[in-house]
Amino acid sequence: MNKKLFMALTLASMLLASCGDSKKEEVNTPDNSKETTSTASPKVTVSDVHLGLLKALPTSMDSESNPITAEKVSLGKMLYFDKRFSKNHDISCNSCHGLDTFGVDNKQFSSGHKGQLGGRNAPTVYNAALHLAQFWDGRAADVEEQAKGPVLNPVEMAMPDEASVLKVINSIPEYVEAFKKAFPGDNAVSYDNFGKAIGAFERKLVTPSKFDKFIAGDKEALSNEEKKGLNTFMEIGCFSCHNGPAFGGNMYQKLGLVKAWPDLKDVGRSAISKNDAEKYFFKVPSLRNIEKTAPYLHDGSVKELEDIVAKMAEYQLGKTLSKEEIGSIVTFLKALTGTPDADYIKEPKLPASTASTPKPDPS
Repeated sequence: MNKKLFMALTLASMLLASCGDSKKEEVNTPDNSKETTSTASPKVTVSDVHLGLLKALPTSMDSESNPITAEKVSLGKMLYFDKRFSKNHDISCNSCHGLDTFGVDNKQFSSGHKGQLGGRNAPTVYNAALHLAQFWDGRAADVEEQAKGPVLNPVEMAMPDEASVLKVINSIPEYVEAFKKAFPGDNAVSYDNFGKAIGAFERKLVTPSKFDKFIAGDKEALSNEEKKGLNTFMEIGCFSCHNGPAFGGNMYQKLGLVKAWPDLKDVGRSAISKNDAEKYFFKVPSLRNIEKTAPYLHDGSVKELEDIVAKMAEYQLGKTLSKEEIGSIVTFLKALTGTPDADYIKEPKLPASTASTPKPDPS
């Protein structure tokens, strides 16, 4: 036989044998004979019952009372990034709810006017318009109302009053024109419209993820491990509170439902409702982008995602999870990390101040 042909055939035989070895392995049967078995992992499936409970994010979070328009969104985006709506011109909505950091600042408590710290962790603005109310205690009905709160809060942006906000707007002709376009009719420049413009912008802060592709029918969008994590999430009972397209935000729940939460001082919703039955109740947070929005809880007291999963199981469900179960749930939760629209969240060019625009006030 030709020497080159012999070497080629020998090499081919070795490659075929190698390929076969990589796909199958030999195992001993009870009768000591040998047989081959595939090492490929079986595909993990999600039950139809679970699939029927899951929902994808909408493309926008519409409001009948504040319809989204291009003019409102454009104006709201500028207002969201503009630091002149803080007393010292050093804080904007984006300062604590950074759109390039998944709508948070990753601090336990945000820094406000003169470095003052707020008393609760800043929640994300992404997908927030889906929630039943805003803030941890639900004191604002919607994102439009919420947008007006921090501006006048003396610890946060510290503007003295609504009139001070309107004075800034009216001192900048481009803003006045933008308000007229966004809100045709009388009294276009108003504090309510200030909130509506920011609200309209926030109603399109949606972050679809691979999970949404999965729910839309792409069964390969999630890996086997992510599907396994979803099954664990559902079976353990997490979904009982973290449900809906945002995986949360649909209800208030007591922190320490089955076991008293340690060192809990904030009474939560009862401070607003004056109802003792709601003591230690907080709005259930969304799990969308949860791996990117640490630290966790209303007080930012938990830093690691694995820790908050374990604590939620223990104090809310009365269950002690294994390391494997915690890891499985975390794997699924990471599949809820979405992708913001880069163009939509890009910082806009703001209109210039004029001689009549109020100056920064550090006092």
